[in-house]
Formats: sequence, structure tokens, C-alpha cells
Amino acid sequence: MSASGGTKAIVAALGANLAIAVAKFVAFLFSGSSSMLAESVHSLADSGNQGLLLLGGKRAQREATPQHPFGYGRERYIYAFLVSIVLFSVGGMFALYEGYEKIKNPHDIEHWYWPVGVLVFAIIAESFSFRTAIKESNTLRGSLSWKEFIRRAKAPELPVVLLEDFGALVGLVLALGGVGLALATGNGVWDGVGTLCIGALLILIAIVLAAETKSLLLGEAAGTEEVKKIEKAIVDGDTVTRIIHMRTLHLGPEELLVAAKIAVQHDDTAREIADAINAAETRIREAVPIARVIYLEPDIYREDAAG
Repeated sequence: MSASGGTKAIVAALGANLAIAVAKFVAFLFSGSSSMLAESVHSLADSGNQGLLLLGGKRAQREATPQHPFGYGRERYIYAFLVSIVLFSVGGMFALYEGYEKIKNPHDIEHWYWPVGVLVFAIIAESFSFRTAIKESNTLRGSLSWKEFIRRAKAPELPVVLLEDFGALVGLVLALGGVGLALATGNGVWDGVGTLCIGALLILIAIVLAAETKSLLLGEAAGTEEVKKIEKAIVDGDTVTRIIHMRTLHLGPEELLVAAKIAVQHDDTAREIADAINAAETRIREAVPIARVIYLEPDIYREDAAG
């Protein structure tokens, strides 16, 4: 996985979530809090998700084969989509079930200091993980807002980790609120209400992740800035006079396909056209290094057929 894949952020999140999952489960055993059980399953699901992201990054590095001539770069999108499914089913739906059961059959929280202490520890650990994800993302985000970065990023790992860590922090606050209200009022129903809120939050994040990774799986074009650079690189004003039409497609986060029909002079020789195409490909790769697969088709421009 390339550096832009956010490997450091994934590993930081994996380590934090594994430690937090164990601590939350121990707190659940001592306290009987459904919020703690939901949060321990949430952290366990997040740990599995980070494992999926690392596996997807590893498998995407495989060399192209005759059966898959464009390589396996888009496999990273498949594993990111699986993350949204795991987050929805294992995290969100389980929390909703646990919350419903706790509201239906409430019981007091025992040994309150266990869940409270673990939740405070988890908030601190998740904050460090979230800080790492933010730091890694800022190197790629540029002037984009966080919403724009999550929607436009072609590498799925950092948006996934960002949303997971953000959801984890909000979920921990909800769990702490549910446990706190249950202790203050002596009514275990509040613990169930906090668990329901955690489930709703996880399902919302899963839906956002699924929508974004679905778009990547379907195939997204290059960004606006990259398209402008490619268009500028193709036309030399001599042999290549204009672009008749062009398509771009991400074969993976760091691999772009460029296909264009270009206009050449009607009296150019085959050698001149071939040299012009080779030069244009070189300029494209210099302008946009991830443009690794390029197909340029020469033609004579006719305004009536340009559409």
C-alpha cells in the first residue's frame, strides 16, 4: 500500500481498537452494562475493519495478469466496501438489538467504576488514533474541507479510518452519557437508550461509507485539476491540435487510465503522428504521474462529428 493509503493511521487505529475492545469487554463482565457490550463489539468490529483495509492494500499490489490486465488496484475499494457492511451488521445492528433488550429488561449497573474508567481510557486512546488519522489526512487534503476530502478521496483507507475514529469517539461519549444517567437516576433504561444511540450512529456512518465506496467501485474519473493538467499536456499546438473527446478512469487509488481521441493535421505522416503521441504520453505522465495506462487515438477533427 502506498503512503497515501494511510498505513500509519490504520495501524494506529488497529492497535488502539484491540486494546480498547479487551478493556470494554472486561468492564462489561464486571458491570453488566449493555453500552459497554455494544462498545466492545464496536471496537472489535473496527479492529476487523482495519485488518480488512490492510489486507485489501496488500492484495491490491499484485501484478497484472492476462485475466486482469489492468491489475488489482480496485481491490482496495472492495475491502473498503466490506468495512461498511461489517460496521452496519456487526456494529450497528448488534447495538440496536442490545439497546432494545436493555430497555425491555433493565437492570442496575454493578461496579460502576469499571465502565466509567474504561470509557475514559478509551476516549483518550481513540483521541490519539483520531489525531494520527487527521495528521495523515492533512498531508493529502490541501485546501479541501473535511466533507470534500471524504467525498473526493480516491484512496478509501483514510476516509474510512477518519469516520470510524470519529464514530468511535462520539459512541464513547454516548456510552458514558448512558452509563452516567443510569447511575444518577438508578434506572438502567438509560443504559439501553445510550446503546440505541450508538447503534443509530454506527448505521449512519456505515451508510455514508457504503455510498462513497460504491461510487469508487463503479469507477470514478480523475479530479478536475488532474483533467485540466492532462488536457494541457496532450495538445502541443503543432501535430496535436485539439482533443476531440477524452475519458479518464481510476483503476485504483494510484493508477489512472486515460483514453482520448486527438485531432492531428491531415497531411502529417504516420511517423510524425506516432512521435507526437509518444511525446504527449510523456507529457501526461510528467503532469499526472498516476496516469499509467494511456490510449491516444489520432483522427481528423470535423466539427459536425465532434459531438
